[in-house]
Amino acid sequence: MNKITIVGAGRVGESTAQILAREELCRELMLLDICDGVPQGVALDIQESAALLRFDTRVNGDTNPAAMADSDLVIITAGIPRKPGMSRSDVLDTNLTIIDEIIDNMLRYAPNAMLLMVTNPVDVLTWHAWQRTGWPRQRVFGQSGALDTARMATFIALETGYSIKDISPLVLGGHGDAMVPMTRFTDIAGINIEHFLDSKTIEGIVERTRKGGGEILNLKKSSSAYDSPAAAIAAMVDAISHNRRRIMPCISILDGEYDLHDMAMGVPAVLDETGLIDIIELNLTEQERADFQRSADMVRADINRLSLVA
Repeated sequence: MNKITIVGAGRVGESTAQILAREELCRELMLLDICDGVPQGVALDIQESAALLRFDTRVNGDTNPAAMADSDLVIITAGIPRKPGMSRSDVLDTNLTIIDEIIDNMLRYAPNAMLLMVTNPVDVLTWHAWQRTGWPRQRVFGQSGALDTARMATFIALETGYSIKDISPLVLGGHGDAMVPMTRFTDIAGINIEHFLDSKTIEGIVERTRKGGGEILNLKKSSSAYDSPAAAIAAMVDAISHNRRRIMPCISILDGEYDLHDMAMGVPAVLDETGLIDIIELNLTEQERADFQRSADMVRADINRLSLVA
């Protein structure tokens, strides 16, 4: 890609920018933030690492939303983070106002860009962004599944001692405590994890995956996770930038898939240079479908509350 803009130069935005620049996933990287000096300082700090890390990406920062002009992709990380004891839904009302202004600036300055939503609650705000832009669902998607599966892979590696490079998990549903880690589709070198782990250990991994973000938040206290979310964002950008047609779990706008309409949920999807081009619909068991529906109901409740807020 020629240009990527990250809106929000906080911890997630900065960590994301570091990886995108280092991996040269675009020629120009723009950091936008409302705090004058912050995006410029972050951009300059990253740019000064180029000689040591050997990258040619040009990194700039600005507070003027017009600086996102000509972006191929806009990544939104701006918003208030959770505090210990808060759910992702607790930040909805405040972040909705922030996101609306960013989306309106996108419509004005970057009307042809793709949008990758990261701000929580990411499922609801991805749906809202799709509604507000009126863009095809191919161009509006969210990050969470890549992060949730990475967390699940981590916990499996810690339990088994096997290389994380051979671990392929899958997590569906909303990005919250009702997400659905899919153990039936999780393997180590093609062998289902039930071959290596007993049911109690697997259930422990499932629960830890669901509460992965909260665990980090409770430990750090002063901030939520940012390095692992940034890595997940970068993995998605890599799939788009290199036109890989990679299958990844993403927050996708559903229109009949999984028997859901007018919804945004985490499902396996295909990413290429034009965005999210296809949704993989799995044949779920009765229990898996019930778990997925329960997660969908929680997202739907927030979407309905969002409509009242708006």
